[in-house]
Amino acid sequence: MTRTTSAVARALERIGRLDPALHAFIEVWPNEALAREREAAARRLPLGGLPFAVKGPSGIRSFAARRLIAAGGSPVGATSVPGPGTHWQTWGLGAHGRTVNPWRADRTPGGSSAGSAVAVATGMAELATGSDGAGSVRIPAAWCGVFGLKTTNGLLPSPDRSGLASAGVLARSAAAAEPYLRHVLGGGGPDAAPALPLPLPLPAVYSEDLGFAAVDPEVAAVVRAAVDRLVAAGTVRLLGRDAALLDPVRAWTAIRGGSPDDPEAVRVRRTNDERLDALLAGGALLLTPVTPNRPHGHEGPGDLYSTALTWAFNLSGHPAASLPAGFTGDGCPVGLQLAAARGADVRLLAAARAVEDALPAAPAPPAAGRAAS
Repeated sequence: MTRTTSAVARALERIGRLDPALHAFIEVWPNEALAREREAAARRLPLGGLPFAVKGPSGIRSFAARRLIAAGGSPVGATSVPGPGTHWQTWGLGAHGRTVNPWRADRTPGGSSAGSAVAVATGMAELATGSDGAGSVRIPAAWCGVFGLKTTNGLLPSPDRSGLASAGVLARSAAAAEPYLRHVLGGGGPDAAPALPLPLPLPAVYSEDLGFAAVDPEVAAVVRAAVDRLVAAGTVRLLGRDAALLDPVRAWTAIRGGSPDDPEAVRVRRTNDERLDALLAGGALLLTPVTPNRPHGHEGPGDLYSTALTWAFNLSGHPAASLPAGFTGDGCPVGLQLAAARGADVRLLAAARAVEDALPAAPAPPAAGRAAS
């Protein structure tokens, strides 16, 4: 008789095999994970022991983790975040060393939800929690070739006093992220199911640079090709709206530094809020690259802000997601960012699923191939 290996056992096996090279985890909890899986099966909980990872040493105490556990999820471990004194050198420090990109070990996976993205990309967890204060879910999702969602600011509890950070999720696909929205946002009740498929085409505005960013031409070309494919497939209908925002760098820095009443921060925030409300009117999406650059080396990006196209939505509070859009010629994943109206998180996930269906399926990274089939 063939014995079926449980989902948690498979995840733990992959962690044991892959993590010594990828360094995605700071802690792994095999006994607790297997026990929770058995309990979920015995109690017939809806997630049935779904193996998930939590971001950083405090992730197991987060609201999202507690909700997932209550629904029968099984946390397998805590993932890496930047280590002390490594702000620009590496975006993740795991138990075995600095976290590496599963597509190219000489490149960073992005951060700060670094290990969460790597764990999901390589099948060491089916989904992972994250948090996003400037792009910390969307950037690693883009650079590791997975789905990442930043929820509307204030929708879920956050320890960030500045109000810039919000909870998020990383998964192999938008479809695989649905358990998070169902059980974390909605609490698993009868009204918590994600929205039904949206009528197509989806109204959308495309912007390469949001009016201010300097974007790597190859990154821009990959994203533009994905958008053109969506238009050709009838998934998206582009609107003639100009997405010209003010560069949020000084405003974000002032607010993060504890000066929300700084005149420049107030001006930028008010102006961008007005422009985004106009852009997203009528249920429109805003499409952009996730980052202006491709994954950089572990030494850091220098003076280039990888957050240039993401942190505007931390200031405004809009939900935003990253989906795999393709690859640059040197084998680096590129992300397509979707932003929607505040509070439209479920609708954004439904839109992401429609977009995902029209684009080529994202492949697994080379590092994941070292696991047993």
